[in-house]
Amino acid sequence: MFKKVTIKDVAKKAGLSISTVSLVINNKGKVGEETRKKVLQAIEELGYYPTRSARNLASRKTGNLGFILTEEHFSRSEPFYTKIFLGTEFESRTHNYYILLTTIPSQFSKNSIPRFLLENNVDGVIFAGKVNQKYVKYVEEMGIPYILVDYDLPGRKVPAVMIDNVRGGEIATEHLLNLGYKKIAFIGGDIQHPSIKGRFEGYKRALEKAGIICEEKLYITDEPDTRLINGFKACEKLFNSIKPDAIFAANDAMAIGCIKFLKIKGIKIPDDIAIVGFDDIEACIHIEPRLTTIRVEKEELGIIAVKRIVEMIENPDYGINRVYVPVKLVIRDSCGAKLKDIYVPDDVKTDELI
Repeated sequence: MFKKVTIKDVAKKAGLSISTVSLVINNKGKVGEETRKKVLQAIEELGYYPTRSARNLASRKTGNLGFILTEEHFSRSEPFYTKIFLGTEFESRTHNYYILLTTIPSQFSKNSIPRFLLENNVDGVIFAGKVNQKYVKYVEEMGIPYILVDYDLPGRKVPAVMIDNVRGGEIATEHLLNLGYKKIAFIGGDIQHPSIKGRFEGYKRALEKAGIICEEKLYITDEPDTRLINGFKACEKLFNSIKPDAIFAANDAMAIGCIKFLKIKGIKIPDDIAIVGFDDIEACIHIEPRLTTIRVEKEELGIIAVKRIVEMIENPDYGINRVYVPVKLVIRDSCGAKLKDIYVPDDVKTDELI
């Protein structure tokens, strides 16, 4: 039978007072090196784990980080934000923090404010994906450090970890251009989302560099979001007005929706049309043909977010910090590429042809 080891047991083992042991545990006050060694040795020999509440009481911190995303992001089967969350979970352990996960509706209401905010039970907040600005304002007014991941607030400069969406859109479109495609379409949803907007900007930039006019008929940006079903619908709209020879979809879910539509219509991929997605979700290697895409290091987004929020907690004067995470091209079957025929710019990695 296991007996719970207490701070009293540690003090007895070390031959010191409980208050001295407490100073060592919480790294407070002036304690001699020999005394500190005695306490640490006693802790190790007894297998003592100081309670989190005791440590937090001494530091006046909760030891918690909030992770907030909308119900829509959480309910989708596409695991983009799940991977980001895993990154935050792994990194938070190295900083001795717990992650408290919650979802919020897209529309703000006082009743939907997360409980850990109402109870002031977090030291910092990570917002993942598109979020109503009123939630961010609430956190600001509480004086809690926060950072956004894969989202930005229009017209404001806020702490954020972003994907290099513009460059990613440019890489995807350049790849198709280098393969000889000229009539390249763009399919996206919610163009007001900074990530989608950035990918569309990269698409247009690549066409402009190639001296190709960006025809209005070649892009569909009025879908409400980037789910698979909306990729299907957008592709249907596209083919009702024009027949492109390649499609760059704003994310993999939409690209897979395009593939499903094209298969129903008997249009062969990549023989008749090429497809490139964005994100590199697991489904890319299970769809037929396997999807060429732009890889986003999703866990890395979460890791960086935790590092930055911890710095902001520990240093209130840290300031606004924005990080752009690079992306890379992953060539599979849907673009019709043969490696020997591909021109690859220096900053594009194609080492994973899977």
